[in-house]
Amino acid sequence: MSSLSRELVFLILQFLEEEKFKESVHKQDKAKAVEILVSDLKVFSTFNDELYKEITQLLTLGNFRENEQLSKYGDTRTARNIMLIELKKLIEANPLFRDKLVFPALKSSRLRTLINQSLNWQHQLCKNPRPNPDIKTLFTDHTCTPPNGPLAPTAINLAVAKLSTPPTMVAAHGPFPPTAAAANANALAGWMANASVSSSVQAAVVNASSIPVPPNQVPMLKRPLTPTAPGMVDYQSTEHEQLLKRLRPTQSVEEVTYPIARHQASWSLEDLPRTVAFTIRQGSPVTSMDFHPAHPTVLLVGCNGGEITIWELGSQEILVSRAFKTWDSSSVSPAFQAASVKEPAISVNKVSWSPDGNFVGAAFNKHLVHLYACHGSNDLRQQTEIEAHIGSVNDLAFSIPNKQLCIVTCGDDKLIKVWDINGRRLFNFEGHEASVYSICPHHKENIQFIFSTAVDGKIKAWLYDNIGSRVDYDAPGHYCTTMLYSADGSRLFSCGTSKDGESFLVEWNESEGAVKRKYSGLIKKKSHGVVQFDTTQNHFLAVGEDGQIKFWDMDNVNLLTSTDAEGGLLSFPRLRFNKEGNLLAVTTADNGFKILSNNAGLRYVKVSGPSVATNASPVNLKVERSSPARPSPIINGVEAMGRGVEKPRAVEEVVEKSKSWQLTEILDTIQCQLVTMPDSGDTSSKVVRLLYTNSGVGVLALGANGVQKLWKWVRNEHNPSGKATASVAPQHWQPSSGLLMSNDVSGVNLEEAVPCIALSKNDSYVMSACGGKISLFNMMTFKVMTTFMPPPPASTFLAFHPQDNNIIAIGMEDSTIHIYNVRVDEVKSKLRGHQKRITGLAFSTNLNMLVSSGADAQICLWNIDTWEKRKLVQIQIPSGKAPNGDTRVQFHADQIRLLVVHESQLAIYDAAKVERIRQWIPQDSLSSPISYAAYSCNSQLIYASFMDGNIGVFDADTLRLGCRIAPTAYLSQSVLNGSHPVYPLVVATHPFEPNQLAVGLSDGSVKVMEPMESEGKWGSAPPADNGILGSKTGSSSVASNHTVEPVQR
Repeated sequence: MSSLSRELVFLILQFLEEEKFKESVHKQDKAKAVEILVSDLKVFSTFNDELYKEITQLLTLGNFRENEQLSKYGDTRTARNIMLIELKKLIEANPLFRDKLVFPALKSSRLRTLINQSLNWQHQLCKNPRPNPDIKTLFTDHTCTPPNGPLAPTAINLAVAKLSTPPTMVAAHGPFPPTAAAANANALAGWMANASVSSSVQAAVVNASSIPVPPNQVPMLKRPLTPTAPGMVDYQSTEHEQLLKRLRPTQSVEEVTYPIARHQASWSLEDLPRTVAFTIRQGSPVTSMDFHPAHPTVLLVGCNGGEITIWELGSQEILVSRAFKTWDSSSVSPAFQAASVKEPAISVNKVSWSPDGNFVGAAFNKHLVHLYACHGSNDLRQQTEIEAHIGSVNDLAFSIPNKQLCIVTCGDDKLIKVWDINGRRLFNFEGHEASVYSICPHHKENIQFIFSTAVDGKIKAWLYDNIGSRVDYDAPGHYCTTMLYSADGSRLFSCGTSKDGESFLVEWNESEGAVKRKYSGLIKKKSHGVVQFDTTQNHFLAVGEDGQIKFWDMDNVNLLTSTDAEGGLLSFPRLRFNKEGNLLAVTTADNGFKILSNNAGLRYVKVSGPSVATNASPVNLKVERSSPARPSPIINGVEAMGRGVEKPRAVEEVVEKSKSWQLTEILDTIQCQLVTMPDSGDTSSKVVRLLYTNSGVGVLALGANGVQKLWKWVRNEHNPSGKATASVAPQHWQPSSGLLMSNDVSGVNLEEAVPCIALSKNDSYVMSACGGKISLFNMMTFKVMTTFMPPPPASTFLAFHPQDNNIIAIGMEDSTIHIYNVRVDEVKSKLRGHQKRITGLAFSTNLNMLVSSGADAQICLWNIDTWEKRKLVQIQIPSGKAPNGDTRVQFHADQIRLLVVHESQLAIYDAAKVERIRQWIPQDSLSSPISYAAYSCNSQLIYASFMDGNIGVFDADTLRLGCRIAPTAYLSQSVLNGSHPVYPLVVATHPFEPNQLAVGLSDGSVKVMEPMESEGKWGSAPPADNGILGSKTGSSSVASNHTVEPVQR
């Protein structure tokens, strides 16, 4: 039983005829109860049958308080008070009562003054005014008659001057009259224009009221309380003519009360971004774009292929990209699975930044919405996957009702839904009779609401409650329409296209729900598509139509100017301004987009060459991050296989591009920040394993002699964060007991032993071995907690299970992998598939997979539930190279792409498809064998060390070299001139700082490096289409699909 019904039922029973009610209660007379039901309560069945049934049920009880929901009501006063509170909330939330419930504060004398003024005005034209006119004479329009004259004329219902324009009554679903609004529009106008009625209004809006309104009573709430044609009165007598004469010379009260004065800021056509700065080829048709709310050159792009990409337009580089995939295939509905089987292609319908830029939302054409958390400009992390609608999710937007960040979606299932950022549904709005095309959340002061438009042209508005639509009217064109507010939220516009191809751009009068201004200059053209538009600077409108961008001044219905952006635009191009209005992104017919700019915007973007219009982006072929099937660069003029690849341009243009980019080379210590770990120069024990603590405050090294060393940074005024940094030297940390973390190496040949190490997630324990038993150390006390797995065979690699620290994967010297449970001291499984010792292990919880690598140059994939082998892959060794040496593996942050490192190559694999998608071979200035490589913490960079002492910083997507750190930058001259070569054996990357790395060297020292603070990063990646190789250009990589052809250099 609803809360409203509870109150009403109790009041009804209390207000029944007193004696009759008492008599029936005391006698328990069922027949009398039926009589009461039929004679006194039958009226309720006509308009609320559900309420009538509830009353019937209550009358069958011996005492209606036996009903659990009514048991708490003890008397009539309590019930009335509760009902009064609920009715007060309902009345205050009703937009029809706007300006009617807020009474002015008047001095006691003010009312008398107003009455006197009114009486004087009422009688000022009377030939024989009464000496003391009665106040009742104000209630009618009249002129005083002579003493012997006829009676005063009859009363006329005239509102002399109105304070606000009421709407005209029309049919519920009828079209707009030219200058009047539908009744329902008045509800919207009231709710938006009088947003600060009271605090209880917002409570009723945001926190769904406990009083539900029956559907058949909703029209009553929307009904206007004024005449249908205010101000239009048919006067029937000469007295009425006299009244009109009085009113003609006077300015209307509406004009006096509501003057319309709009401040006109100075502007010119130069403020419009009309100059083509550059063109970017995305690779697949762009379906949606959105600029970052705070960074004017960061553009989010959604594509027809299902991928989303974030571009930095200043450098014309991809910051991050995500291909479509279901995050949890086990939780998707059968309907989605069936739709995916019938039509596998997935397209992005809408992408959007949250208002604070911390989240990215993507709506797809099949059921799903993806929400990513944005940790920095190039780090997208999966937040929530929502199966939001049945069919296509047509639009997505963020809103903040009641200070809670929410996602609003609409779809083909005719619904609008509101979700929190964890995927919990908050509201479900029903009422449209066709697929919902777009949504426009907004707020007026403290009132939050949502506009929605459907493909049948209906526009509705919703508060964040479950009462239903507050507005129901038609959009011009009666078809797909988008609504937008100006940046300051003061003006409402809509743009759409009819089924006949006629486009409409209009401004709305919110207070009346009517079209205020219709802009001219759009054409009627039979073409498949819907016109798109955007607003900027609170002054301009832009529409993409007929392969052009058309601009209007908001205050002028005539077309201001237009541009074709030098051609190549779609018939109905999508377009988006940045928040400052100095850049405009517009989609092109060749699967890309152009960036248009004004003079102010050109400062943000990198434009090379004499003509900004002809210089395309130097990263037209930049790959999308995490996309296994992404575009491939052109190597020596040969186009590798991949979809969406741009055709190679002229060699002269490529040479010009390569001239504008130079490989960053760090040749001297003064070019970077460098710190050497104290007490780390034990030349008798090279550093073979190196880790940062997960908290980022320390570095842990394992030497070839089995001894581990820990360095920690201290929080102080020089290092307020207490994190590892190259600008401050850390402390060699040891417990007060003086213990060392030493592995048991008795009977072990250290020259042949393979040290291994793994750290628990909370940094409390470290597990390591050096040819002997595995030891588990307490990181605070350095004490050995336990030892296990004595040789033979000896362990060669260790990895904690990502979901259970008690489960350890142990790679062995005999090529097996042991799945060991520490708690029960038992080997649960033995995995066999390699031919030589295990050299690498990596878990992916996303793929439910363990990947192992061995000295046999093979990769094995294992199911972590059953520990069954999924697949065995032989890595492709370049011709002339021996398949000897260690092969290491590490998962990308997306846990799909896999970095495979061998002394002969760096390779990126798609672990889901078990396909190699990119390979880099040592070449040019980095031609020595690779000793180690690792991803940066955000997986955007790869740091690779070489046996000649060089360190390469690669773009993790393209495997193109962006920076070379020479050994002269971190080694002293005496070391460089020594008899034994010193080079990094291992590389570790900081867990939070992508540009910080540590290297463990063959002379036993450990060094931490960072770029100079003034630089902030290790150079930049070269243009991805740069196929001209030279000493100062980026080393090339090969894009491939599993098999690799020998690379010609």
